[in-house]
Amino acid sequence: MIKGKKILGIIPDRSGSKELPRKNILPLAGKPLIVWTIEAANGSKYIDRCIVSTDGEEIAEEAVKYGGDVPFLRPVKLATDEADSDSVVLHAIDALPQKYDMVVLLQPTSPLRTSENIDKALNLMLEKKAPALVSVVKTEHPPECSVRIGDNLKISELAVKLDRGKRRQDYPPTYRLNGAIYVAQSLYYLQKKTFITEDTIAFFMPPERSVDIDSRLDLRLAELIINDSD
Repeated sequence: MIKGKKILGIIPDRSGSKELPRKNILPLAGKPLIVWTIEAANGSKYIDRCIVSTDGEEIAEEAVKYGGDVPFLRPVKLATDEADSDSVVLHAIDALPQKYDMVVLLQPTSPLRTSENIDKALNLMLEKKAPALVSVVKTEHPPECSVRIGDNLKISELAVKLDRGKRRQDYPPTYRLNGAIYVAQSLYYLQKKTFITEDTIAFFMPPERSVDIDSRLDLRLAELIINDSD
């Protein structure tokens, strides 16, 4: 609880990852990937309850073994490639009998996000009196440096044109969602059905806390960062 507001954390986990099968229970520095997020949530000073929403029994068993709270297995229709995280959050809010003032989505593919990151994000959102917040990281290159590759390998610039007289560092900084932390006031979220609106504010995170696991290369990078910080 923070400033009288009860907070629900949700860790979404789908068993059918295609690019990296069983991704969220693959080992990372000695424990399953999802456990890093369970421990960060359980270590938060403000989250009152954090649940794992999954359709997979193996994932549920692993989560419980490491202190995760799995109150249900979510419906198969919310475990397909087409099901988005917002559907999972809405289902969890509706499925739990107790109601919460704020909801926090913590994706297990962001294992390097810490309890301190979560608590600072919650404090910032209340300090700014914002209805929603998402974590971001500074992009390495400005969008002006991006191109599209068309037929016959032809390069075409994006709508935002590159000024060839400028160096990369001369462009204003830009940021991307890093997938680590999403927060919203529950009533606002139920109304908007998304964390990202015109009123959402940003919570800045450094690159070393923003690794998003999509491949084995990402796992190796995360493990290197973990080992380097020991």
